[in-house]
Amino acid sequence: MNPQDNPPWYRLPIVWMVIAGPAAVVVAGFATLAIAIANPDPVISVPQARSSTEMPAVQGRNHAATPRP
Repeated sequence: MNPQDNPPWYRLPIVWMVIAGPAAVVVAGFATLAIAIANPDPVISVPQARSSTEMPAVQGRNHAATPRP
């Protein structure tokens, strides 16, 4: 048996292709976490005035289904 016929696992390109996918996802996850920590969403403390077009979903659905008198 020739050593070139059966190289160690780390010499096979397919192994690195299989490892690269999950490794890229982990790196992207940490990058997303860093962006989320660095740029938090602002907290809106004053409620905005709602117009008739910006009503809650259930109320808007009921209003759309109810005919006008």
